[in-house]
Amino acid sequence: MPGAPHSLDETRERTRGGQDEVTAGRPAPVLVLLCECDRPLASSSRHALDGLDEVTLGRASERRITRRGAQLEIRVPDERVSKRHARLVRSGEGWSVEDLGSRNGTLVAGQAVRRAALDDGDLVEVGNTLFLYREQPSAGFAADHDATRAAVHELATFAPALRRAFADLARVATSEVPILVQGESGSGKERVARAVHGLSSRGGAFAAVNCGALPGELVESELFGYRKGAFSGALEDRPGLVRSADGGTLFLDEIADLAPASQAALLRVLQEREVLAVGATRPVPVDVRVVAATHHDLPAQVEAGRFRRDLYARIAGFTLNLLPLRERPEDLGILIAALLARHGRELTLAIEAARALVQHDWPLNVRELEHALGVAAALAEDGRIRLEHLPPALRSTAADSAPLTDEDDRRRAEIVDLLRRHAGNVTAAARELGRSRVALHKWIKRYRIDPGRFR
Repeated sequence: MPGAPHSLDETRERTRGGQDEVTAGRPAPVLVLLCECDRPLASSSRHALDGLDEVTLGRASERRITRRGAQLEIRVPDERVSKRHARLVRSGEGWSVEDLGSRNGTLVAGQAVRRAALDDGDLVEVGNTLFLYREQPSAGFAADHDATRAAVHELATFAPALRRAFADLARVATSEVPILVQGESGSGKERVARAVHGLSSRGGAFAAVNCGALPGELVESELFGYRKGAFSGALEDRPGLVRSADGGTLFLDEIADLAPASQAALLRVLQEREVLAVGATRPVPVDVRVVAATHHDLPAQVEAGRFRRDLYARIAGFTLNLLPLRERPEDLGILIAALLARHGRELTLAIEAARALVQHDWPLNVRELEHALGVAAALAEDGRIRLEHLPPALRSTAADSAPLTDEDDRRRAEIVDLLRRHAGNVTAAARELGRSRVALHKWIKRYRIDPGRFR
């Protein structure tokens, strides 16, 4: 992962087992150092809380991570962080955060707190540094895990469901096995395909084909090429996209959108490993490694008769299911660092902008994040990305997480009363309030109300 240099002091004076790997499989509390806003290119880090009683957050001249027995100390070079700013303490089966009289306060979900119990997904702010509290399986992660440990930064992740899948993918990438990547639109399927190509050591080019954007009547000529004079407008020989990836990787994005006739033609190429250009009489041998992708459930498409079973068998040697971005918020710091590094100049984040980035639901996934940061970087003339540089959808998210007003206090009391009278039934409470269930859920989340305690 590209990023600003820093020191990671991983002193691990373990008195409880001395193991670098934490217990795998079961959900366990985790604290992710998500982003230093003044150094967004510095890597994220993930810290297991299992076996600990206390975590202290404070300031130092460089990032320092120190474990001593049942205590963890995390220090960051953030001028707005006090030397002893806040601490996390074990509270029964859960964890709480407590401000230690810091100069700039401690916030949870955008609200200043002296002490607050933490729920899965809570954002903790100290100064200009963001932490994310998660409860998740810890399989395969070191107790203190830096994002830079990933050999390929496109495959860096703190999401347990993706870690094993990415590790398997990296091993498969060096083989000739075809790969199918399934995931929502914009979830990063091409990033994964490029990572596979980089790991494969194949000397040819990486050629990306958006199958859904190819006009039906031009699919074969675009994919397989054509000879001069094969049809009106064919003024010269063209090798086609498949041959352009000869010796390399052919990325077939949205492959489920190929028409049946085009599926048959592609199957023939993959079976025979040769291409017959439109208007040609002799096929040309071709050596391509295929990585296909789709946002559809391809096995369901096969069962419904909309995708050829034999073609599916050719492309699905190894299948990777990508999580949508909203289900892997712990990876936001990794992605923000990677995307900002592309701009080739020093960029920082205002805390309000960083908070909006973390709290947004990202319905359009990594592509939406990429576009939001790209526009913001262009607008930030002084290199400081502020809330006003972000798209309206993110500014709306920030407004939802603004400090509570007297009106918010009144509304919160009203919602609590409704939920109490309706025994925690959100639908019934929303009906009496005259609001949609979705709107009520947004308020419940903003005001940190647990409907379950009224049932």
